Amino acid sequence: MTSPPDPGLSAIMSERRQLINLAYRLLGSLADAEDVVQETYARWYAMSRKQQEEVGNPGGWLTKVASRICLDLLRSARARRERYVGEWIPEPLPDSSEWTSTPAGGDPADRVTLDESVNMAFLVVLDSMTPAERVAFILHDVFRYPFAEVAEIVGRTPAACRQLASSARRRVRAARSPADPPTPPARQADVVRKFKEAWERQDIDALIGLLDPDATGIADGGGLASAILRPIHGNEQIAHTFARLANRGLSVLERTVNGQPGLVAELDGVIVVVVAFEVVGDRIKHIWAVRNPEKLRPWTTG
Repeated sequence: MTSPPDPGLSAIMSERRQLINLAYRLLGSLADAEDVVQETYARWYAMSRKQQEEVGNPGGWLTKVASRICLDLLRSARARRERYVGEWIPEPLPDSSEWTSTPAGGDPADRVTLDESVNMAFLVVLDSMTPAERVAFILHDVFRYPFAEVAEIVGRTPAACRQLASSARRRVRAARSPADPPTPPARQADVVRKFKEAWERQDIDALIGLLDPDATGIADGGGLASAILRPIHGNEQIAHTFARLANRGLSVLERTVNGQPGLVAELDGVIVVVVAFEVVGDRIKHIWAVRNPEKLRPWTTG
């Protein structure tokens, strides 16, 4: 005899996209986000049918459990980062329109909604926050959960969570110069395209002109691919570094990275680096180059 179908299965599984969106923003890693969601569903199905039926709001229950798992992972991330080789950059996401559609159970990356809260500059700021700040800020400011519900997840009072979110907002504001208005997407794309063309030509003067004098470049190889271990500062040093890379037979392609204009470089048809940019005005202020192959799986599979 087979068990009767679970009438709530469709509703429960419909929460998967929301959970992936939440966990990615909290952790900056698609692989970790997928693991969190799998663990969350495992805990749900470990309960008896009676226990499940007693849950008044299954979606809220799943969100609470996933958020708590993420909070625990964030608290342990410091020790894991100390063992990480070189700089750590959040895992880059391709634009969903560039992927082949996959059925349920396929690559979870295609379920992530791309907006400002997943651009690389924003994720880097999130990574500077304490675990409690990050969870309170994302749940309240991005996903609009009331502080009373955030308090249950974080294990603090609503007033304390309000303060955590306020502190997080100050970090976000501090990372953005008030003198720098948002750069329109079309302008960002134009600057990145010019950077690509100058990179391919190994035109150091053109690269220098496209970079802010105080620009910063960060690479992430994770010890699994060659990468500069420390940030590069200054437009001249960054320009010379990219010009040297052009000698390695790379094919550079325009791609959307975390919802913004970016580049990928292929070697023999395989993507070996994904590059995200922060463009301010007419110049590039930050470059993040991800070479860690474990973080490139959404780009090389599916």
